[in-house]
Parts: sequence; structure tokens; C-alpha cells
Amino acid sequence: MKARASATPVLARESREGPRIARAQGSLVFDEDGREYVDFLAGWCVGNFGWGNKLLVEAAAQYDGPDYVYPGQDWGPWEDLAKALVALAPGKLARCFRATGGSEAVDLALQAAQLHTGRGKFVALEGAYHGNTLATISIGDRESRRQLPNLLRGCQSLKPPLDAGALVRLDRLLRGDDVAAVIMEPVSINLGVLVPDAKFMRELPRLCRRHGTLLIMDEVATGFGRTGSLFACEQFGIQPDMMTIAKAVTGGLGGMGALLATAPVARAMEENGNFYSTYGWHPRSVAVALQTLEFIAANRDALMAQVAQTSAQIREGLAQMPQLQAVQINIAGLAIGIELGDEARAAQLRRKCLREGLLLSAEGGTLLLVPALNIDAATVQRGLDVLARCL
Repeated sequence: MKARASATPVLARESREGPRIARAQGSLVFDEDGREYVDFLAGWCVGNFGWGNKLLVEAAAQYDGPDYVYPGQDWGPWEDLAKALVALAPGKLARCFRATGGSEAVDLALQAAQLHTGRGKFVALEGAYHGNTLATISIGDRESRRQLPNLLRGCQSLKPPLDAGALVRLDRLLRGDDVAAVIMEPVSINLGVLVPDAKFMRELPRLCRRHGTLLIMDEVATGFGRTGSLFACEQFGIQPDMMTIAKAVTGGLGGMGALLATAPVARAMEENGNFYSTYGWHPRSVAVALQTLEFIAANRDALMAQVAQTSAQIREGLAQMPQLQAVQINIAGLAIGIELGDEARAAQLRRKCLREGLLLSAEGGTLLLVPALNIDAATVQRGLDVLARCL
């Protein structure tokens, strides 16, 4: 028997406009009435390898180990996963900390930054999203300060565009040598796929080092191929002090996040930090994550080539739509932001696409497309055709 929504819903949700999902396969989602949707949302960068991915589903189904491992105990696959993540990570990231998802991973990074530097301030991009804990809301959400009086103090924001002028503004924020860390997505997806200038990203690590400030790259959404490289910070040659990951590492088959840190930062965290996580790196999720990383290691070049090919197809398709000729379109791999400049129009268009069988997101005045990395060309064209009709 199917569970139907009651007249008065009990479960709190952010939005009730979406369909009631019954199943998903590849880049298609089906509701309880059997209606089919092209998925250009991928669970917001979770389903990078398509829904029902055979390798990941089999890894979960064939898992044969403990139901649960207490965090204070030891379990071999935890070390295997940590080694696999470090092997793929950029720079000198050498240690992993377990988490259940992105918010917890970022929270751990903020704690580690405070412990390592002895400082309490942070700088993030204005309007950025890094999670839903009090700490992560503190660094990214200016509007919540009125409703939540106990947010972290000393959290400052850097306003885009991220160009040479932003370096001057950031230097001013760091001048007191009291900022523990600068945190940002290398490509800010929720800010309309904001891609920083190459000069800004080249000078950012040097500026942070000059002031004794750590650099945290939040790759929760951008990681595992989303922007055309395995991690977005690699496109800028950045070697961060810390990096957070989550979302696509299990393809949606289990909750997981992680903080990766350099040895000195990790040492401060291990000596004085609090990083107990009841469900951090749950055993079955670990089995799926290990399969994900094994797949990536074996198919990295082919996967990135497919991302580039699909990105070009979408770029060309959008360029042919007359209604978008005067619109700014930001593309980084398979993160695509269409800046309509009107929040109401973007929301209305998202709802119209939903009615016509296309799932995408609206962030402020920007339409956001983040399909699976292995979506096929025919399904991409179906989605573009729906968008063109709705425009």
C-alpha cells in the first residue's frame, strides 16, 4: 500500500512543491503516478554517477560486515577509505576525520582552524552556503543573525566579484592577523556558479599564508568531477590546508562526509578537538564510498572527458535559445547557472519546468542545472527541449 500525504502534513520540509517520488533510474525520476522527469538536479550534486548505478548498488547489497562500529573502536575499511581519499586529494592533505555529511564536515573544519591558529574569526563569501549547523550558518548566512542571536561572532564576508579588487578587500579583512580561516567553494554553485578570476585564486593562498590564516576549500558540492576536474580547486592549482567532501562520495546510497587536513592541522585537532560522530562513516556507506573511489580511480580520464562533452552540448543548446541571448550563463563542467536576474521569474520558470517534466533548481534569480556526470546525450536534449519550451 502506498503512503499518501495527509491533509495536514506532519513531516517538516523545506519545500512541498516537488513530486512524490516513487523511483529513479539513471537521469530519470518517476513519481507515484508513473510520470517521468528528466533530472537536471541530481539531488543537488549527490547523484553524480546516476541513480541506480549498478556498481554502487551492488556494493551496498553485497556488503557483508558489522551493522555498526562504535567510533572509539577500530575497523579496517575506515583506514582503507581514508587512504583512498588522501590518494585522490590535492596537495598535502594527509589525514581524514569522519562525518555524516557536509554540514558536519565543515563544522569540523572550523573547529580545527580555531584549534590550530588560536583564533576565532572566519571569512566566507557573501551569501555562500556551507551547511545548516549554527557554526556553518554563522559563516555563510547574513540574514539569520536577526533570528539566531547565538551565531558565531567575528564572521566576516567577502563580496563578489572575485577579482583583483577582491584581493584588496580580503587583505583588509585579514590585516588584523586574527582570522582563523578563509572558507569558500572553489566554484560557488549556490551563487549562480560563480567562477573566480584566475588571479584571485592564484594569490589567495599566498595572501592567507602572509596573515597566518588557513584556507579551507569546501568541495562538498563541487567534488568528484562536478566542475570538470575531480576537485574544483585543482583547476586553480590550489593546495588547501583543509578540504571538506560529502554528497557524491556515495552517490546517494548512504550519508557520508569527511574533513581532509594537512598533518599539522590534523595534529591540533587530534590533540584537542571534539570529532566524535555516532554515524560518521557508517560501515555500509563506507563500502559504497570505496566502490565509488575505485570507479573514479579507474575511469577518471574517461569520466572527465564525458563531463567536458556534455558541458559543451548544454552550452551549445543554451546558446541557441533566443530567450537567453542577453542572459549571463556561467558554466563550470556540469554546474550551469543561468542568471535571469529576477528571483520571482526564476522560481516561476522552475515550477513551469517541473510541470513539464524537468527537475532543476532556482537559487535567487538564477536557474541551476547540475545533472549527473554520466547523463546521456539524448536525455540532455530532452531536458533542453523542455527548458526551451518553458522559456
